[in-house]
Amino acid sequence: MLCFLKPDLILHLGDRFEIFTAAMIAHLPIAHCNVGERTEGVIDEPIRHSITKMSQLHFVATDEYQRRVIQLGEDPERVFNVGDLVIDGIQRLDLMSREDLELALGFKLPSRNLLITFHPVTLENNTSAKQMNKLLTSLGEIKETRLIFTMPNADTEGRILFRHINDFCNEKPNAKAFTSLGQLRYLSCMQHVDGVVDNSSSGLMETPSIKKGMINIVDRQRGRIKAESVIDCSPNRKAIDKAIEKTICYRVSDKSREDLESLWQWWSK
Repeated sequence: MLCFLKPDLILHLGDRFEIFTAAMIAHLPIAHCNVGERTEGVIDEPIRHSITKMSQLHFVATDEYQRRVIQLGEDPERVFNVGDLVIDGIQRLDLMSREDLELALGFKLPSRNLLITFHPVTLENNTSAKQMNKLLTSLGEIKETRLIFTMPNADTEGRILFRHINDFCNEKPNAKAFTSLGQLRYLSCMQHVDGVVDNSSSGLMETPSIKKGMINIVDRQRGRIKAESVIDCSPNRKAIDKAIEKTICYRVSDKSREDLESLWQWWSK
């Protein structure tokens, strides 16, 4: 396909193993986005840095990530701090109203709602199912709250988690699972829920931008920079219960709100 398109450059977003294969066979200059980040709990960590070494242009989200890419030996003049591209994407979307979202989801949203995404922790030894069971046990005790699940990715143990979530949703009338919500429904859902329970990069990036609290089930995203609205939570029942209570009650502080508004204005220029 590339031989027919004859591109001058390949733009790579992120660090998935599929992207690594494309980088290996590119034989073209590569521009790599979201580089220099750390995810110590998943295989994406070495893949990301390997793609960095195969790329010629590097686009990072923070000063710390910029320093890390330069420390890897990349030319500083080719490492650009452009901020998080997620913010651009959110700005360009007209998020759905609560009524339109309810119509798209097929059910009404009660007064309390949680959005949950849990992916495998691929650099740990068969811990994903155990951690998921503890999370589901805790979620199962929450009353009068709609639980909206998005399914795990295709990483190792993903199918096991898929089955656990399906079994849980079949038993709990307040729980509903979606293989994928798509970008618009996902971000709209994030806007209208009371909090997010997650262990993905999306939770760390999109959730603070939409000014919602997030529970980060460690250790999948250990090493990433996090906003104050993110609560790191060990995968045990007591910690999860406490974090959920805090997240549902979370409100963005006045100082954080000012910082976020300044960020939006800067990106809008």
